[in-house]
Amino acid sequence: MKTKAFHILLPTDFSDNAWNAIVYALKLYVDEFCTFYFLHSTYITNPVSRTYITSHYIDKLKEQALKELAELKAQTEIANANANHDFKTLLFEEELMDAVHEAVKQNAIDIVVMGTKGATGSIDYLFGSNTVKVVKKIKNCPILIVPDEHDFVAPKQIAFPTDYNRFYNDELRPLKSMADLFNSKIRVVHINTEKELSDIQKYNMTMLENYLADYECSFHWLPDYTKKAEAITTFIEELNIEMLAMVKYRHSLLETIINEPVIKKLAFHPKVPVLVIPE
Repeated sequence: MKTKAFHILLPTDFSDNAWNAIVYALKLYVDEFCTFYFLHSTYITNPVSRTYITSHYIDKLKEQALKELAELKAQTEIANANANHDFKTLLFEEELMDAVHEAVKQNAIDIVVMGTKGATGSIDYLFGSNTVKVVKKIKNCPILIVPDEHDFVAPKQIAFPTDYNRFYNDELRPLKSMADLFNSKIRVVHINTEKELSDIQKYNMTMLENYLADYECSFHWLPDYTKKAEAITTFIEELNIEMLAMVKYRHSLLETIINEPVIKKLAFHPKVPVLVIPE
């Protein structure tokens, strides 16, 4: 009998992309006891606009946001009709990344699920600017990023790239937790940038094998591409991977990608959800 209850944060700007991420989360956790938190931020991004806004305007903004949150909650309860799922709404005035940070702390959030872009449609080729800011800000909670217009497919295979330079331990719990939902196979991917693994890399690989011993797991070696992102994208497509998991730490592949100039991100355009695991 399942007793674990998940607390899942769903940031929304009431766009189609945000709704798509919500639907994905509901289907991903269909058999789990969950409380979903719809979070909206009324923060005005334009600094010029912020200079001239009145308290009356802010009150109207909050009133409209609360109304839309209530409608979203009601819409989801009708569409979902899952006795295991509860829904709550959260309204913040802070910028989205700060709002998410506060909500994670206040509500013991297990995972944040959000889309790649919002109502503006700005995509930054990889993730929208808000998504990138949230990924950079949140350091103590996994984030699942769902591509725009992505139809739910159970993640039976999860790809996990690693250079084996890092010793993983309990920081991979979000990967295990995700694999537990659908008994997913974990495919560990290494790109051969060296002729052979160092002693430290060999040790870390052995420890990773031991850590994932209870899971169906396979280890893959890819040739060294000019761009690692291209190698991973190709791997995802060729093996029909349904989810990509990446640990975010200093000098990690994910850290490199989100800090690159926009044009370079064209090489990394995963068509599957990306699980960002904090170190």
